[in-house]
Amino acid sequence: MSDPFKNRAPSLNGPATDLSPVTPSNTVDFATVAVALYVEGAGNLSIVTQKGETRTVAVADFAILPVGVRRVNATGTTATGIHAFMVG
Repeated sequence: MSDPFKNRAPSLNGPATDLSPVTPSNTVDFATVAVALYVEGAGNLSIVTQKGETRTVAVADFAILPVGVRRVNATGTTATGIHAFMVG
């Protein structure tokens, strides 16, 4: 199979190189900071940003949140079907 990304350096301008399901946790950060989150089911999303700030935002069904995220907290998160966009 031809791979159009083979000779392309990973970039924050996209596309993401992987999409990883997220299990919210109050203590465990992602192995790599996510460049965005995709949320299937509406609700609140409690996150720790790339800068280390804790934020809670309300998201709609099928939302994309384009912000660097270290962790999705279990406490305060009611949104479902959360996936992290990863680069590199």
